[in-house]
Amino acid sequence: MIRPVAVSLLALLAVAACERQETPAAQPPAPTAATQGAPPASTAPATPVSADPNLVSAEGWGPLRVGMTAAEVTAAVGPDSQPNAVGGADPEACDEFHPARAPEGLRVMMVDRRLARITLARDATLKTDRGFGLGDAATAIKASYGGAVIAQPHKYQSAPAEDLFAWREGASTAYVTDPEARGVRYEIGSDGKVSMIHAGGPAIQYVEGCA
Repeated sequence: MIRPVAVSLLALLAVAACERQETPAAQPPAPTAATQGAPPASTAPATPVSADPNLVSAEGWGPLRVGMTAAEVTAAVGPDSQPNAVGGADPEACDEFHPARAPEGLRVMMVDRRLARITLARDATLKTDRGFGLGDAATAIKASYGGAVIAQPHKYQSAPAEDLFAWREGASTAYVTDPEARGVRYEIGSDGKVSMIHAGGPAIQYVEGCA
């Protein structure tokens, strides 16, 4: 015979079990307009594709950027490979040289101890960000840049020798003095082909090194 107390205890346990079964499990909050379609918090933003570091542009080449200090240039590509050679009458004001670890034919010009321009000369195989290098035809450069390039007579050679300027902010026939200006100058020889390339600030207009 089951005692009354035991019956009451069994009844209470049964009621509690039913309540646990009838209580719904907690559900995650419904997605809102702010969260629908959002990527997980750990998803990294897409990395933009960078320009080819081997190409010379108005802003520089590889680790070199116009405006760098002399110390930064030396740290990036080494010191002057020929420290006893004359690069400028006053090296503190203007100096031009080939850094020890720079590619063949690449020279840097330092004006007031800051990188003012990069020059591609004899034996250089680098190209500009438009794909042009030494030996390319002036006609191809003009076709590529269109109205963004201006031609000026070469100082020492007769036509078809000329200087082709392509400034970052567009063509200008005036001598550029804005220190923030950036551009590329193609020196065209008497054969109608690129003999030298200068990239950087207003110093690309210098026709005799530091002069």
